[in-house]
This record gives sequence, C-alpha cells and structure tokens, in this order.
Amino acid sequence: MFEYKTQGTCSSKIHFDIKDDKVCDLSFDGGCDGNLKGISVLADGMDANELIKRLKGLRCGSKNTSCPDQLAHALELALKAAPAS
Repeated sequence: MFEYKTQGTCSSKIHFDIKDDKVCDLSFDGGCDGNLKGISVLADGMDANELIKRLKGLRCGSKNTSCPDQLAHALELALKAAPAS
C-alpha cells in the first residue's frame, strides 16, 4: 500500500496499491468526499500510466494543483519506486 501526503489540496493523504500496473484500493483522507469517492471508483482497475496522462496538470479553482493532479504525482512516485518486473 502506498501512502502519499498531498500538497495544496483539501485532501491530506492518498492511499492506493498498484498491481500489474493497475490502480486498486484507492482512497483519500479529507477533501470533497463524494467527488473523491467517485474518482476512486472510476480509477479502480485503470492503468496507472493512463491515469497519470489524464489527471496530471488538472487544477482546482485558482490553486496550482488538485486532488486528481496530486494522485498523478503520487502514481508517478509509486511507479518509480516499484521494482522492475
């Protein structure tokens, strides 16, 4: 299980696993509950690199980031840290 401390968002942490390059067991601490539950359900089973491509750079209002953008950063770190298969 990966845990990522977010920066600049209402959510404070993101938790997830990556199995066979697919995202699973995604959850957020804090933030917009309904929206983040929706993202978690939609992301379940998706390819991590595809999620990064779709989410990276999304902004929330006037902020320079968003919960989806922070998820993309977390996934990038997790993929870099994962042992090569």
